[in-house]
Amino acid sequence: MQKVPMTAAGAKRLQGELQDLKNVKRPAVIAAIAEARAHGDLKENAEYHAAREQQSFIEGRINELESKLSLAEIIDVSALNAQGKVVFGATVELLNVDTDETVNYQIVGDLEADIKRGKISVKSPIARALIGKEEGDVITYDAPGGMREYEIVTVRYLAD
Repeated sequence: MQKVPMTAAGAKRLQGELQDLKNVKRPAVIAAIAEARAHGDLKENAEYHAAREQQSFIEGRINELESKLSLAEIIDVSALNAQGKVVFGATVELLNVDTDETVNYQIVGDLEADIKRGKISVKSPIARALIGKEEGDVITYDAPGGMREYEIVTVRYLAD
């Protein structure tokens, strides 16, 4: 199996979610199933079916997280020494050449990506365009809304 890059902070968040699922949510849904069973006829018991569906979701997520974490290659972003180049884990400040707006993104693994928190997947078009570049470089990439052009203002290697 191929290792999947992940920041240390991202791995910690996923491990926290996994522990919550195993130690809090799984026991709660098992108790809900037992309670629903006590109500009798399972064919027409909505609470039972809802609890079983929730249990299925929880078990699926546990399996997914365990699998992903077992394949994770955890990278300590603060220990990187990439001489100012954009690499996995780097946080970049970009200036939109057309609108003069600035944005900040951290390049992370697929499981960690969350655009609302400024974390973009290393496989995204913008991240692929950024990798290997450095401050002052201008990148152009094909976004869903058309071609975009950004200037790299700063590159930092911050632990979350």
